[in-house]
Amino acid sequence: MDIEALAAELRREAKALGFAACSITGVDLGEAEARLQQWLAANRHGEMDYMARHGLKRARPAELVPGTLRVISLRMDYWPGGEPPASILEQPALAYISRYALGRDYHKVLRARLQTLVERIRARVPAATRVFVDSAPVLEVELAQRGGLGWRGKHGLLIDRGAGSYFFLGEIFIDLPLPMDTLSSTGHCGSCTACFAACPTDAIIAPYQVDARRCISYLTIEHPGAIPEPLRALIGNRIYGCDDCQLCCPWNRFASLSIEADFAVRHGLDRATLAELFPWNEETFRERMAGSAIYRIGHERWLRNIAVALGNAPGSTEVLAALRARKHDASELVRVHVAWALHRHAERGG
Repeated sequence: MDIEALAAELRREAKALGFAACSITGVDLGEAEARLQQWLAANRHGEMDYMARHGLKRARPAELVPGTLRVISLRMDYWPGGEPPASILEQPALAYISRYALGRDYHKVLRARLQTLVERIRARVPAATRVFVDSAPVLEVELAQRGGLGWRGKHGLLIDRGAGSYFFLGEIFIDLPLPMDTLSSTGHCGSCTACFAACPTDAIIAPYQVDARRCISYLTIEHPGAIPEPLRALIGNRIYGCDDCQLCCPWNRFASLSIEADFAVRHGLDRATLAELFPWNEETFRERMAGSAIYRIGHERWLRNIAVALGNAPGSTEVLAALRARKHDASELVRVHVAWALHRHAERGG
């Protein structure tokens, strides 16, 4: 078996499948393990219990999947175009959804492509593999960085000099001793702190350190209960995720539109109003969000998030009517946030 030739063929196949970049690295994550322990010990993962559930396996690929010798990291760009984000954020009656979630669920898209790539590898040589797309305890940014796909920015995300940070990562664990890529960059954030200033909730507490408990993406997606009241007004009109730390990043001026049709905007979600989304019943939510990453938060959290955003919106007739229509919602979680939103409008004379 010529592993050099196999690695070259793997890269060609990855490109043909729509991946923008591919790297191969080993399984020793060294210092990353200590940083993970410190982050977990400080409870900065909030209620994401799965972050700690597997212990140090997150930093030890060969323990997570015994026999693993290499990790293949792959990047797929997702920027969908559509209404400019700044325009939506400046119109508080509109709903802001993180750009990565406007199209088809990336978990499904990447997993299917990774599985196809694995099948093509196996057609050439026997190999034990396992694919991951946010589906197990994998330190994907650390692995991609070590393989030279970019560097970890001060906001915690991977940045590439030629593509910015608007991309997804997926991994293939494999038991073949493929030739490893070397770290091509140690980072190019320099003295820039734009992401610190841009974060609405000050979740970036230090360079490369994010407190998930304050992060809007965590609060609107992962957090299951009531959103802490001191943070609600800071969320603005962001109802699913947040892109602020990326929107301000100078390196994202090099980002380009995704060529993947699956990531194109669906159901006009790049310019929907809060008042038109809030009346959706559970059936409508399931129908419209089928195949979307948003689907997994469920209808209740969807309404919770919109209620907060409506509380931050101007007190128009449409906004107040939408809130009052759910004043007695069947969900206590929704009622709590509707009551907060109505009280906020009452304080402003709405």
